[in-house]
Amino acid sequence: MPISHKIAENLTRSSWIRKMFEEGERLRRERGPEAVFDYSLGNPDHEPPPEFYAALRALAADPPPGLHRYMSNAGYPETRAAVARRLASETGLSVTAEHVVMTCGAGGALNVILKTLLNPGEEVVVIAPYFVEYGFYIENHGGRVVVAESSEDFQLDLDLLGRAIGPQTRAIIINSPNNPTGVLYPEASLRALDELLAAKEAEFGTTIYVISDEPYAKLVYDGAKVPPVFNLLRHSIIATSFSKDLALAGERIGYAAVNPRIPDAAQIAAGLVFANRILGFVNAPALMQRLVAGLQEAEIDVASYRERRDILYDHLVSLGFEVVKPAGTFYLFPKSPIPDDVAFAQMAAGRGLLFVPGSGFGRPGYFRLAYCIPKETILRSLPVFTALAREVGLVR
Repeated sequence: MPISHKIAENLTRSSWIRKMFEEGERLRRERGPEAVFDYSLGNPDHEPPPEFYAALRALAADPPPGLHRYMSNAGYPETRAAVARRLASETGLSVTAEHVVMTCGAGGALNVILKTLLNPGEEVVVIAPYFVEYGFYIENHGGRVVVAESSEDFQLDLDLLGRAIGPQTRAIIINSPNNPTGVLYPEASLRALDELLAAKEAEFGTTIYVISDEPYAKLVYDGAKVPPVFNLLRHSIIATSFSKDLALAGERIGYAAVNPRIPDAAQIAAGLVFANRILGFVNAPALMQRLVAGLQEAEIDVASYRERRDILYDHLVSLGFEVVKPAGTFYLFPKSPIPDDVAFAQMAAGRGLLFVPGSGFGRPGYFRLAYCIPKETILRSLPVFTALAREVGLVR
């Protein structure tokens, strides 16, 4: 076998997201793009905000010496300081540049955090449904995945979480607003989670870290606010990116931030810097670091995402689909009208309608719709959803 056994095994269970996206490419070639309605990939269709382009033009017109050279593996001090100032303002805590490491997106941040924290065989709890790459990331660094189910409305189920946590638990990953469900964990739930973890730490004589994956933190609707995890979870570490709030997904720019309330915060931050180097990231992209330093308060206009959410949600509910209305992200996670979510996704693909079965997120019986596609495409897809609902007996 030309590739490792581990990679060969992982290829057989690799991302349903990519599988459906590739199916979309095939169908577009076969039927034409107007006959395909591709909800498979969470790829922002917004352009970055005007402030980004203004900063880009200014930097190109007057580049500082050494713009494209190596810098500290942690990133430019001024960029880290800018991130720290925003976190300090949001939390009231003494967050400094020393608590921040610039990374190659949230994926890079998650990997350097896991590399820093995990000893071989230690466990990381993930909450289903969850972003499938978590499992691969954890296994990459010698960890073992433990899955805890969420509640029926996709909120934290503390009883199930408590059963999933054991003496080998090193960390738990939370993702709010959540991919794939769009739900937001309220402050009361996070406070209760911290109490649960404190009790488990006392029981096992361990420290359990909460890795908060937050790339959708600014994509929230209807006046919702994302509670600051640093204030609510003592041993929290943030992994996030500017991919969604500045529509810079292809630029791979993000950061990891260590809660200053962690007693060993300095040692963890030093570990993140080292892991950034040895995993081959070396440092986050130089040009993007320069740009995002001055864009901490900038964000895209989420109103168009909210409009698309409402169009799609209202139509699905009118057809009889069971859907939890998302408070953020650009995803819906309806219940499949037939038990086999993979079969339902294949049935939909036959009509040119592409989405990811819930099995790809550890929650069979559901499916994910990424509505970060043009509004016109969503409107044209509504009759297809109606026909599909009629085919499975939801409507007559």
